[in-house]
Amino acid sequence: MNRYSWWKNLIIGVALVVGLIYTLPNFFGEAPAVQISSGKATVKLNADAVAKVEAMLKSGGIKADFVEFDGNSVRARFKDTDTQLKARDTIAQAFNPDPADPHYIVALNLVARSPQWLRSLHANPMFLGLDLRGGVHFLMQVDMKAALTQKTESLSGDIRTLLRDKDIRHSGVRRDDQTITVRFRDAATSKAARTVLQDGVGDLVWTDGTDASTGDVTLIGALTPKSASSIQEQAVKQNITTLHNRINELGVSEPVIQQQGLDRVVVQLPGVQDTAKAKDIIGRTATLEVRMVDDSTEAQAALTGAGIVPFGTERYLDRDGQPIIVKRQVVLTGDNLTDAQPGFDENQEAAVHLTLDARGARIFRDVTRESVGKRMAILLFEKGKGEVVTAPVIRGEISGGRVQISGHMSSAEAADTSLLLRAGSLAAPMEIIEERTVGPSLGAENIAQGFNSLIYGFVAVAVFMIVYYRLFGVFSTVALAVNLLLLVALLSMLQATLTLPGIAAIALALGMAIDSNVLINERVREELRNGSAPQTAIAVGYESAWATILDSNVTTLIAGMALLAFGSGPVKGFAVVHCLGILTSMFSAVFFSRGLVNLWYGGKKKLKNVSIGQVWKAEG
Repeated sequence: MNRYSWWKNLIIGVALVVGLIYTLPNFFGEAPAVQISSGKATVKLNADAVAKVEAMLKSGGIKADFVEFDGNSVRARFKDTDTQLKARDTIAQAFNPDPADPHYIVALNLVARSPQWLRSLHANPMFLGLDLRGGVHFLMQVDMKAALTQKTESLSGDIRTLLRDKDIRHSGVRRDDQTITVRFRDAATSKAARTVLQDGVGDLVWTDGTDASTGDVTLIGALTPKSASSIQEQAVKQNITTLHNRINELGVSEPVIQQQGLDRVVVQLPGVQDTAKAKDIIGRTATLEVRMVDDSTEAQAALTGAGIVPFGTERYLDRDGQPIIVKRQVVLTGDNLTDAQPGFDENQEAAVHLTLDARGARIFRDVTRESVGKRMAILLFEKGKGEVVTAPVIRGEISGGRVQISGHMSSAEAADTSLLLRAGSLAAPMEIIEERTVGPSLGAENIAQGFNSLIYGFVAVAVFMIVYYRLFGVFSTVALAVNLLLLVALLSMLQATLTLPGIAAIALALGMAIDSNVLINERVREELRNGSAPQTAIAVGYESAWATILDSNVTTLIAGMALLAFGSGPVKGFAVVHCLGILTSMFSAVFFSRGLVNLWYGGKKKLKNVSIGQVWKAEG
């Protein structure tokens, strides 16, 4: 009657072992480490970097606890901070010979002190939120000059198209910083063009002038103060939205991204221990530009070093380090990109599939129709430096807004490039001007009180249960401890971020778990008072209490799911722990505690009484 079958005992054993293994990493603390990660989308780390790091440390006489590659970065753990700092300098010199152009991020970090056998099982400690442990804080400044320059460059292309559509001949359109100069042969043409430009390009105010070198009549366009202010405001807003999208896609929990002042953005990533990864996420501010390649004789001479770069062009390197001369005029930017997904081309090689908006699709169709046989370069700009991702030859008109980037890239590189482009392009470059670790906002005293409240509450409940229910109280206390063990293990397995509301949810879960045991113990007492045999009382007590426990936990779980669906920030964190706590409490309070009772009393055939405290019986 009160014996579990072998498979139920096996479930209990497996749950205890798994819970213990994945809870253990939270007790080892953290150790200083150095982390090396890619600083550019086009530069990737692989497992070979481990051997390079080990060789550099050995040559410098530095001993590491271990050096490992985790798929995206290389980590080296050390015993103390002095060794950590020495190792950081040695590794930085090896991986970034040119400090002005770093290809890798070499950052100080903290990693768990968990032993190797736990890390091999992917048993990692759970993170603590900004209110408990702190997190990473960045202050970023938007390059407003670059935003205005980028807008002006875009407008210069619109001016060329507008004058061509209106059949107005000009002698050239040139951009100088935030102004655009259009040259004409005579005043009559200039007057006609001014009327067209004032109506078609409302962001610019036009003034008449004369070219001193040629004597041509010119129109000089400058951004109006209202337009410049609007462009700057939109640049900050778009960058904030882009950072939100990028961080959300990479799974960072509860980020705080806020504007500060006119041109600065504050980014806080609570619970992030991997500071190098956080800096990589924020710092990789990639923007996309599509330009035409200059294959003229002058450009070819410049590539061989026999001439200078032609006027109106720029020199960039492709992924193989080969120089390419591209025109300054931007055909398309990342603003026209609506989606980017990794995939494969017709040769089954890794590729990135881009989807353009209506305006971008129209421009791309016109450019490809007029440039068949010419090369088009797709450039990726990171931290102010551009690199040609690919420069294919246009074989024919491309319509429909579907573009494909392929050639010399792996599946991982295609996925990473897609992520950067899909998350959105920045309206203007951003630079990290301040970086620091945020201390716990509630202070060490409040943190200690939060954890102590759990400990004191657990001890008080355990003492009451043991005094009031005797041996059944011991069973309930052990089940309560298992509930806490399983809950912490689940949070660690999910790599959840624990905040102060999460601690409150744990306390609530413990209260609900012990409430279930109180219901069970009282039902067993009731059966004993009614004269049932001890074995029967135990069986009927658990079975009759199960329906009540299920009803109460399901209704509470519905409330937790509502908080999870509609809440945000700390409320959502509370809901996650609350829902997990309900599931673990139902397992420990009913299934596990019944297993303990069965183990203790199940084999006793002639059981006459049980240790469950005072059982009052009515006389007669």
